Parts: sequence; structure tokens; C-alpha cells
Amino acid sequence: MATTTFNRLMTEPRRTDNPSTAPARNPENEAAQSPSLMLLVLLASAGILVYAVFLLDPANRGDWLPYSMVIVAEVVLITQALLSMWTILSSGHNPRGFAFHHAQDTLYDMAEIIRRRAESAPEQWRMYIKDRPVTVDVFITTYGEDIETIRRTVTAAVAMKGEHLTWVLDDGRSDEVRDLAAELGARYVRRLTSNGAKAGNVNYALSITSGEFFVIFDADFVPLPDFLYETVPFFADDDVAFVQTPQTYGNLHNLISRGAGYMQAVFYRFIQPGRNRFNAAFCVGTNVIFRRTAIMDVGGMYSDSKSEDVWTSLMLHERGWRTIFIPMTLAVGDTPETVEAYTKQQLRWATGGFEIMLTHNPLSRKRKLTMDQRLQYFVTATHYLTGICPLLLLLVPPLQIFFNLTPMNLDLTLGNWLLFYAGFYGMQIVVAFYTLGSFRFEVLMLAAVSFPIYVRALVNAVFKREQKWHVTGQKGAVSSPFTFMMPQVWFFAFLLITTVVAVWKDLGNGYFSLALAWNATNTVILGAFVLTAAQEARRNKRAAAAAKKQKPETASAQLEAPREAVLVGATTGGAA
Repeated sequence: MATTTFNRLMTEPRRTDNPSTAPARNPENEAAQSPSLMLLVLLASAGILVYAVFLLDPANRGDWLPYSMVIVAEVVLITQALLSMWTILSSGHNPRGFAFHHAQDTLYDMAEIIRRRAESAPEQWRMYIKDRPVTVDVFITTYGEDIETIRRTVTAAVAMKGEHLTWVLDDGRSDEVRDLAAELGARYVRRLTSNGAKAGNVNYALSITSGEFFVIFDADFVPLPDFLYETVPFFADDDVAFVQTPQTYGNLHNLISRGAGYMQAVFYRFIQPGRNRFNAAFCVGTNVIFRRTAIMDVGGMYSDSKSEDVWTSLMLHERGWRTIFIPMTLAVGDTPETVEAYTKQQLRWATGGFEIMLTHNPLSRKRKLTMDQRLQYFVTATHYLTGICPLLLLLVPPLQIFFNLTPMNLDLTLGNWLLFYAGFYGMQIVVAFYTLGSFRFEVLMLAAVSFPIYVRALVNAVFKREQKWHVTGQKGAVSSPFTFMMPQVWFFAFLLITTVVAVWKDLGNGYFSLALAWNATNTVILGAFVLTAAQEARRNKRAAAAAKKQKPETASAQLEAPREAVLVGATTGGAA
């Protein structure tokens, strides 16, 4: 493989020898430039505005309590939807210019590679920017992940094209991880404390390393060989602080992992690329390469929040640095597979967003941001309010079923309501269908049932409560998923009872109401989540039983181990 790459670099003509040559095509940007997508986004934006006018028309207003709940929820959703559509319309922007392509063409000195006889060792190819050699440190942050997960990531990181040093930053303080790093040719760093969590881990590594650039990978994200080849050339522009690549997932094999993964697909394919146009693309904590001097300019990675990635990006933008996102998969990792992992991940992300909203309002005059950046960070800071909106909307049908309180004028026909409603939600589904390739029930389910997580995150941010954080793939005892989702279980039971009452009531009235249909739909969605958790609990119980059964066998097999261990130790000691 390495020899093939070397031969290609030797035989292919350099694209930028002639400055008039058109830039190479970048297929990952073509989806964002699709005229069909642009048309759908414009139609969806029109549908959002029409629905907003319909809701705010006094003639359509119903009882004040459910109407107020609908208005609060829908204003948040409409605002976020419009700003997202605006960003998607900008997502065709291509950050690769002549400077990038020229830097990529001259990244390796082919004569030097031949001189050093390193044709088949691309990890030793020295990289150059503007004819000057550059140094790169690769940081892999670990905190108790499975050893095989870390092995895959470290092995791939060490083998990336371009000369670099790989460092394993082990906040789990594991001797097994230390030995693995030595085995694979990586350097190992262990701190005495875990102050500052992941940001503190990276900052400590920066204090003992000297690379001009540094890469961050979470322990469960396996980089592709071309990561440095596709990202380092952007630093030919001296104002670039970091280059972020997407989080792509390879474990989409159950309802939770698919829902969590697909929820982010549109963000990485269209929202982040759109932010390039406004110089507002932010770091997501992994699969990213930084310029050291940029991070030093803001005092290191921001460590006063568990969402250090977004906060660090905000600090960099306020200092005038430029950031770049490329929608090219250059590392593949794991998305949460369990209710516990998903809950704790979303809790961490949402708390960080709410902290920005409450303590560092991007719209404030104090912030040294452009208007575009202010709006983009405002969307980021308030995004998780959309996750609380389903709570308000879930309570509207029961108000009508139990108390005959209706959110809209009862003189409205069902056809009229559905027409305006479809203009908003129907077009959102169409856009999601187009961008994801199909309708994803998993996304709808997680979006509808995650409100307890976001309410808790908002409370944590308001009262500045600390939370014990969790990393995807961390080893340890398996918890029951119901430990983390009892609010959803209670809401499911309440909605199920409400649906039964609504059926009984509508049978007496001789017709089925919109409130029944709305409430029954919510019950099915929450029920699907509860069923998913029940299946996960059964899997966990079977796995625990299998592990318990295997444990006595392992213990008996180790009875003869001490004698053999002494012999091996003695042999090793003698050799040393």
C-alpha cells in the first residue's frame, strides 16, 4: 500500500504547477451544492414561515394554557429551523483554495524519501509547508476504554502518512495501556491527577511536547492513513487555528447507536460545512488538528467546562483565528450503543451549550465576533432547548383529553391544520429524508424522548452543578438502562393511560379527535424507547450471566499459573 502511494505521488503531475489550473473536484462538497437540496431547503424555509404566521394569527388561538405551551415550543423550533436552513444554504462553500492544493502537492520531498530509502514507510515521510519542515504530535486521550479499542486506534495513528510522534495520554493510569503504547511504538503520558478532565490532559501533554501542530483523537476513533495528508496543507495559511473533520461511526447496529449517529449526520454533512462560510466551524473534540501557537494564544484548551471543544473554538474566534471543517471521513469511531452512554453523552454536550448561553452570551457586545459568528454560536448555545420542547408538546393532548383545553381554535378543520402543520414538519422530514437517504425512526424516537436529559442539563448549568462524566466504550460494570430513563418510563405510563381515556371518551362522542391521534403517536414513540431499553436490559443480564459462568472456569485454569509465572519472570530477568 505504501509503495503504491509513493508511486502515485511520483508519477502524477502536480496540480498546481500551473496557477491557472482549476482546483480539483471535492466530491464531499457536491452533496451540499445539489440544486435539489437547495430547492428543498428553500421550500422548507417557506413552510416554516407560513406555519409561524398560522400559529401567531389571533383568530386561530385556542385556550391560553395549551396555546402558550405550543407557542413557546414552536418559536424555539422555528427559530432553530430557520437558522439551520440558512446555514445549510451556505454549505457548498469549499475551503480548499490554491494555497491548500499547492501545499498538498509539495507536502513531501520525494527526493529525500528516496535518499532515506523510506518509500515503503510513509509514517517516516517528513512534511513541509512553504519548503519548511513541520513537526506534528498526535495525542490519543484515554480514560478506561477497552484495551483492544485503544490498540486499534494507536496502531492506526502510528501508521499515518507523514512523520509524527504518537502520544497516549492515559488518564486511566493503566499499566496495561502503558505496556501497549511501548509495544506499538507510541509514547506514554500519565498525569498524577485528572484536573481539567480531557482539556487538562491535553494541556499537560502540550507542556511536555513541542510539535508545531498537534492532533487529538479519542481512544475509540481510528484514523485513516491520509489524515495528515488531507489536513496539514491547510496550515499554509498562517491564520488557520485548527482543521476539524467529521465524526463518522462504524457501530450503527442497534436502535440507540443508529439514532445517535444519524442525529449528527446532517450536522457533519451540511451544518458544519455551512459554518465555514462564516468562519464559525467549531471543534468537536476529536479528529482535529491544531496549530500550537493558536492554542497558546488563548491560554491552552479551555478547561472550565466539560465541553472544552466548543469553548476553545469560541475563544479562538474571539481572538481572530480562522477555523476550517472538511466533510471528509478521516477517522471512524463509536457512537453510544446503550441508553446509559447516550444519556451521559447528551448530558455533557447540552450542559456545555447551556453554559455558553448563560455565562457567555454570544450576542453580547462584549464578544469580539462578527455578526455571522454571533448568530452561529447563538444557535449552538440554544440548540438543546429544542430537546426540551417535546416535553411541552407531549403535555398538550392530555390537557385537551382531561380538561377540554385546546391549543387552537376548534372551528379550524382538520384539513387546514394538517396543511400548515405539514408545511413545517412535513418539509423537515423531506429534507431529512433527502440528506440521510431515508426516513429514520431512530432519530425521531431519540429526539422525542430525550427531554429529561436536557432539562437536567439546563438545571446543572443554571445551578453550576458538577456531573460525573462518562466516555463511550469505558469498561466497568454494566448498569441497567432503566437507571437512566425512569422519567421516560413514567411519561410512557401516563400517556398510555391518557390514550385509553381518550379512546373511551371519543367512542362516547362518536368521532376520533386530533388529540387522541397526537397522544397515541407520542405513546408509541415513548413505548418504542422503553421496549429498546427492555431489550438492552435482557442483553446485559445474559452477558452478566455468561461472564459469571466463565469466571470459575478462569479461576480454576489459573491454579497452575504461579509456577509458570515464576519461570517466565526468571527467564525475562536473566535476559535483562
